[in-house]
Amino acid sequence: MVLRFLLSALLCVSFFQAADLRAQSGSDEKTELTLETIFLEPVIPGIRPSLYSFSADQNAIYFSWNDSSYYDTGLYEMELSGSEPVPVDSVNRPVHSPNNQHIAYTKDGDLYVSRTGGSGERRLFKALFPVYSITWSPNSRQIAFAHEGEIWTVDIARPSIHQVTRRSDGETSFNLNGWAGNNALILSQSDFTDARTIYFPEYVDGFVEPGGSTRGIPAVTLYHADVGSGSIDTVMSGLHRSSIEASYSGRFVAIDSSGAALKDRDIILHDMHRGTKSILFTDSTDGWLYDRELEFAPGSEKMFFLSEQTGWNHLYLADALTGDVEQLTEGEYEITWAEWLSDNEIIYANNEADYGERHIFILNVESGETKRLTTEAAYRYQFNLSPDKSKLIYAKTFFNEPYELFMIDLENPGEEIQLTNSVPDSFYDIDWQREEYVRFTGRDGETEISMSVLYPENYDENQTYPVVVFAHGAGSLQNVYKGWSNNYWREYMFNQLLTRNGYFVIDVDFRHSTGYGRDFREDVTNWMGRYETMDIVDGLDWVQEETGGTLDLGNVGIYGGSYGGFMALYTLTAAPNRFHAGAALRKVTNWRNYYYANPWYTLPRLGDPVAVPEHYDRSSPLTYADELQHPVILLHGLIDDNVGAQDAFQYAEELIQNQHKEFEMMIYPSERHSFTNPNAWYDEYSRIFHFFEEHLK
Repeated sequence: MVLRFLLSALLCVSFFQAADLRAQSGSDEKTELTLETIFLEPVIPGIRPSLYSFSADQNAIYFSWNDSSYYDTGLYEMELSGSEPVPVDSVNRPVHSPNNQHIAYTKDGDLYVSRTGGSGERRLFKALFPVYSITWSPNSRQIAFAHEGEIWTVDIARPSIHQVTRRSDGETSFNLNGWAGNNALILSQSDFTDARTIYFPEYVDGFVEPGGSTRGIPAVTLYHADVGSGSIDTVMSGLHRSSIEASYSGRFVAIDSSGAALKDRDIILHDMHRGTKSILFTDSTDGWLYDRELEFAPGSEKMFFLSEQTGWNHLYLADALTGDVEQLTEGEYEITWAEWLSDNEIIYANNEADYGERHIFILNVESGETKRLTTEAAYRYQFNLSPDKSKLIYAKTFFNEPYELFMIDLENPGEEIQLTNSVPDSFYDIDWQREEYVRFTGRDGETEISMSVLYPENYDENQTYPVVVFAHGAGSLQNVYKGWSNNYWREYMFNQLLTRNGYFVIDVDFRHSTGYGRDFREDVTNWMGRYETMDIVDGLDWVQEETGGTLDLGNVGIYGGSYGGFMALYTLTAAPNRFHAGAALRKVTNWRNYYYANPWYTLPRLGDPVAVPEHYDRSSPLTYADELQHPVILLHGLIDDNVGAQDAFQYAEELIQNQHKEFEMMIYPSERHSFTNPNAWYDEYSRIFHFFEEHLK
């Protein structure tokens, strides 16, 4: 029998230098896990602190939080040396100069500069509308910024304002991409002329508002602008999805270029001194490119970039002077984040130890030496380097421990320092079941898949139990890891409630999920739903075999939101003998609708619906609605401007026309894709819970 573990309140870990940031429960009563306590305020795990910025002197941080576990957050300040958090009314988010001697910031929309200690404050630009995109030149003497769609620069040593761009009537706004040395800027413009207007009407006010929104992949033009001469030269234009970076000297400009469908990639190097260009690196795939990143070193002509060319996302080093490219890391694991620390060092995170863990490393690109900074098993993410690159702050979580903010002092790396301690005491009143973290092999005998398993309370190996499958959203996302779910923390608590009511709950990181390599993610290209369904079924069969047959495979429910809602409906008709009831939240039922609402997502995965309609037909639950044999409940926000409510209505209409009687539907008039009102969350999951109670028992 598979081993199971419970996380008890008696096993609370004491962390080093953790500020006493616990949210107060306001009551001595023990917290019970109910639908009300899960979804209504105050929330059981408290509000997770989210880093807002470093202070000007970089000795403190500002983060958003609520010390009473309510959704309405405010800003708090906390010293990194260890102190109690102090609420603050507002913060002028500082933008540090490269030499860390000055900061730039906005106040009442105007542009200001001061020394990092706060002295010498000067207003550099008075604006009718707020200034944005503040960017320092490499030599820390000039600031570029955007204002009303135009780009400006100002010299802080001898204040002088220079307008770089001047648009003609009707011309789109300029975007500031960065400096190219100290005398030039990289700019861009996006043209949405060929975009569509998609409507998401709003109904709850006095009159219906149409809610029009421009959607489409724009044509983008990239420019090199000489600040001194005023010349603006086009570097690239057309329909593409590219990023652009310049070296410290400004001599080299690199464009990480891909087509709209993300099937190909060229890293194009422009030598601005010689007026030449060359291709440093190229890649292509039948699926879609993912997690591209390119960054020049802070003071040299070298750059690193990430690529999945070998099947796994790894670090590469390129020398712009010689054109040489070298792969820095290799193996069946992924680099999940990276930044330059200096011209010779890169700090990065990877999942080499386990796909459910993230560890932090520093690589010396000259010697090839790698230093590992973390040892404790945990999932780490949300990485933030201080402007002077002396401190790294990130989120860290482990099984049934909601994440806290941690820090590593990079000038004296040692133990991870816990900064926050924000989980309410009442959280530990609950005996959270520790999920079983599983890696199993799929039916092809080769594909390794991650899964978490929660067992029914008072589990008896001589009985059988109904099963609920949770399907994560986004498709390209990882939800099975060694930590408390960040994207689906409400659902994780709901899953624990289901176990208290006699259900197995499984969560499979099916193919399409991230963190497991290119092939694993891309298998679903041109037919979404097919392989994901196989992987979930294989997960069910694995648990059934391991437990000796304690799953009631005649009573399997599935639920999820967005992509998970799509999966709930798709599996019911793709494998009707394996799934018997589905709850579909904010789901895609017709991928054509989503292509026009979000071609950025849909085009790389399914192609153009006019050119390859079969990809859309076979991937859309709407196609199979007339085959539905089992009960479903459809839940959707009426003003959802991501997956429009049209998808819910089209699917419901098809069920009505096919006289399918076993479906329920609930529309939330004032909610978008991500619900914000606790009462809506509570209503939604109350309906799901009672739906499963009715149809799986």
